[in-house]
Amino acid sequence: GDNMAAAVLGEGLPANSASAGPGAAVSVRCVGDTDGSAAVTPDLRSILVTSVLNLEKLDADLYRGKHHWVPRTQRLFGGQIIGQALVAAANSVSETVFAHSLHCYFVRAGDPKVPVLYQVDRTRDGRSFCVRSVKAIQHGQPILICQASFHLLQPSPMQHQFTMPTVPPPEELLTVEELIQKYLRDPNLAEKSKQGLNYILAEEVPIEIKPVNPPDFYRRIVMEPKKLFWVRARGHIGEGDMKLHCCVAAYVSDYSFLGTALLPYPESRVHFSASLDHAMWFHSTFRADEWMLYECESPWAGGSRGLVQGRLWRQDGVLAASCAQEGVLRVKLAANQSKL
Repeated sequence: GDNMAAAVLGEGLPANSASAGPGAAVSVRCVGDTDGSAAVTPDLRSILVTSVLNLEKLDADLYRGKHHWVPRTQRLFGGQIIGQALVAAANSVSETVFAHSLHCYFVRAGDPKVPVLYQVDRTRDGRSFCVRSVKAIQHGQPILICQASFHLLQPSPMQHQFTMPTVPPPEELLTVEELIQKYLRDPNLAEKSKQGLNYILAEEVPIEIKPVNPPDFYRRIVMEPKKLFWVRARGHIGEGDMKLHCCVAAYVSDYSFLGTALLPYPESRVHFSASLDHAMWFHSTFRADEWMLYECESPWAGGSRGLVQGRLWRQDGVLAASCAQEGVLRVKLAANQSKL
């Protein structure tokens, strides 16, 4: 039951992270003063900004992060570690450069009972590019290693992108919570499935999701390893600092990403899933608190690993970011599949 419910509804699979799982120091904490959002009441501010990505500075290039949402696996959510690492990196660069890419490896499982320390190494400061290396540390050992590169914006006559998929706008679709309430009203729904859905409802995930084509998961339909869903951060962030929106998008990008590789195997039971690495490229300006279309696909799976790729589209059709991730997926096929 609830493995498939999680995969198709957009809920973070039990371990979107093996370890878990921008702005200058001043600009990360000011959330959109430029658009009058200072008047927004604190309870409407996104928890991702006020808590998750609001790191405590301990020393030069040394920060401490706290947790908000912890998946049912009781391992830290990978997106949280990526987002916090990018905040730490961005705090060490000037306001004139912006993140264009990051590459992370999850090397140990994250412990939700203790904070994470982020140690930044100023690898290179050039005229156009700055590179930062960030180590996320718990119990004296790294749980994530991240390289982030920042670029001074440079106009160019060379410019192209793919075309955004044609899908219904978010206003016409139901949120994951609304879909679950709809499924729970079905008198034929198995008790175990009800329990799984209620677990998902009870989680306080700081992300809103609207699946474009939510399948009828309790009929266990074999699907292509592709999915589309609208996604945004809960709460208000405002125009603010583009570095901050990149950090929020990094958090969001790991949510329900690896589960794309499981869609062709609805009868499978996932014994273990964990992100091994995560890469992201930022292309255009965007707001992470406005709906973006997340186009996810898995071109390959094998050897107990799966590769997933994703594109984040703005509502106006502009490609905002691209993502890629490989993860461990240890599954057990149902009895009628295991000998095929």
